[in-house]
Amino acid sequence: MNEEQITAVASVLAQWNPLGEGAKNVADLDGYRVEATDIIFGLKLRGNSVKPERFVMEVLNQAFDLSLTPQSCIAPAKTISEILKGRRKGVDEEKGSGVFS
Repeated sequence: MNEEQITAVASVLAQWNPLGEGAKNVADLDGYRVEATDIIFGLKLRGNSVKPERFVMEVLNQAFDLSLTPQSCIAPAKTISEILKGRRKGVDEEKGSGVFS
């Protein structure tokens, strides 16, 4: 895990913004950096033993008491997986596209 990956994954989460308007009420959100770190660490540790969308869902549901489903996490999880495989292209293509809304 490196700073570039953390920043890229945090950016994906911030663009998606699963908290919606509630993000304004989370004092220590820090652009989803803590959650990005948890997701990166967990996906690298577990490898193929867990579906990325399920793990993204678990981290965010636990962190923010959300009720996300694996289906709602597929698009951001796919982009995060591409980042972790060293393909930044996915992040650049998704910026501003509304894919995560």
